[in-house]
Amino acid sequence: MMQHRFDIFRSLAFGACAIVILCLAAVAGRAQDTRGFWYETGSINQGLAAVENDLLERSTPRQTIRAFLAQTEAGEFEFAAHYLNLARTDPAQQTTLGAEKAQKLKAIIDRQVWIDWSDLSARPDALRDVAAKSGSSPRTPRRDLHIATLETRDTAYDIRIARYKPEGAPAVWLFSPQTVSNIDPLYRAFGPGRYETLIPAVLKDSFLGLWIWEWLALPTLGLAVLLLGWGVHAVVSSMAGRVERPWLKRGLERSRLPLCILFMAGAGQTVLLQVFSFSGPVQTLLKPTLIILMVWGVGMTILRLFDALLQRLTLRFVGEIDDKRGRDEREFYTSIYALRRLIVLVMVAVALIVILSQLNLFESVGMTLLASAGVLTVVFGIAGQAVLGNILASLQIAFAKPVRIGDAILFEGDWAYVESIFYTFLRLRTWDQRRIVVPVTYFVARPFENWSVADARIMRVVHLCLDPRADVECLRQTFAELLRADPDIDEVEGACTFATEQTAEGLTVSFYAMMPDPSTGWIIQSRLREQLLAHVRDTHPDWLPRERVMDVSQDADGGSTRTAVRTAG
Repeated sequence: MMQHRFDIFRSLAFGACAIVILCLAAVAGRAQDTRGFWYETGSINQGLAAVENDLLERSTPRQTIRAFLAQTEAGEFEFAAHYLNLARTDPAQQTTLGAEKAQKLKAIIDRQVWIDWSDLSARPDALRDVAAKSGSSPRTPRRDLHIATLETRDTAYDIRIARYKPEGAPAVWLFSPQTVSNIDPLYRAFGPGRYETLIPAVLKDSFLGLWIWEWLALPTLGLAVLLLGWGVHAVVSSMAGRVERPWLKRGLERSRLPLCILFMAGAGQTVLLQVFSFSGPVQTLLKPTLIILMVWGVGMTILRLFDALLQRLTLRFVGEIDDKRGRDEREFYTSIYALRRLIVLVMVAVALIVILSQLNLFESVGMTLLASAGVLTVVFGIAGQAVLGNILASLQIAFAKPVRIGDAILFEGDWAYVESIFYTFLRLRTWDQRRIVVPVTYFVARPFENWSVADARIMRVVHLCLDPRADVECLRQTFAELLRADPDIDEVEGACTFATEQTAEGLTVSFYAMMPDPSTGWIIQSRLREQLLAHVRDTHPDWLPRERVMDVSQDADGGSTRTAVRTAG
């Protein structure tokens, strides 16, 4: 018993010691890592006029950005210079250059940066209460924050704020020295436009998040762009009516809308880059939209011109495709469609790469969208499963070629031709000119008869129901003569005639012949049936089927029974 109590006491003592050691290590580690929460530096901005620290709100990232924008909005640029780390500027010039750089930085932020205030911490250690972005821990103090990345034609520049601890003073958040050095090249690239100086000062006031002149310029710009699109549409339509080449005419007619979108987006992009410099919210929304429209316009224009050229080539070397064409011609036509699908996939991939390389989507609003990427992935995955399955099945048909464009098939009781194979569906043309649209995955999951898989030829059979007295050998000779006299039949040797069924009602005689293709074969089959029936009717009418009736009678005295068979013609 005493030993048991001693063991319990010893376990408790060890546990208490371990807790004390862990607490001391945590405190020591925190004290040791405190220097990592800021950048040690000497005095800050010695060349600026002294300002009491109580008047400067620089203890948190959100305070620094908000106070800097408020002071520059009020025109207090010399005061706003205290929010810049001018360590790389000569102290004798800090007053003049500091105010100038503060004014330029304000112009850059207004025109190119959409600040996500929810991402700016209101704590001195920059801790965030929400999940962090990729690459940072949600509960790790930070001493450096990324605000935006702006790309010019030459390079990319970062706008950052960092935490600095001068000797004998509390730590403060300032725009980093590298950011201050980047202000001049950024201002040259993204500063006020060349015509912005002509705008009256009264129109430069803010209203509902935008400048007043923007509320006037945006509708005007939209109307001008629409007029430009209408003009491009008219010019392209006129060109399409004048050209003589059919493929070019068709390509221009189908490319009118993409060309209009391309010119409209290009004009808007030119205005954004060369004429006016709009505010950050407008830039953030218009820039990606215009780039996406330009890429789409270029891609669709090239694709539709390429489609018209491919159609011209196929019509020239193949002609109108149907089951009368040879196997090689139908395979060529199907390969053309497969090539088009590959080109579309490549163009989509290239367009995505271009858009992602041109837009810094993940540095501002784009990163907010990534917060729901998991949910979006599930939603789009479920919604796009059918589409993706159809695309993969379409590519499978294009390369494996179980059917080709122009093949004659029997699908779910319908005799049809494969007219087109698209990404998500097939279009079948029936013999009576109906169109059946079938999803690709549904088509490949159902059995079908391909009458043109190896050769367009097909065996057709004519069935005649005749009287049992019909002479099959005579009919065989007549059928052979009819085949030799038919101008559309190339093979007579493979024809044959057999009595395939016999019942009490009559005899079924089947006539087999090889037809050049399904569509012509149906016509020949009907024609042979008419000729055979005419031959029987004109030369042997007694061979036509008759109805037989059994007549049973008895004598008057109920004696013997008499049976007679009568035929009803």
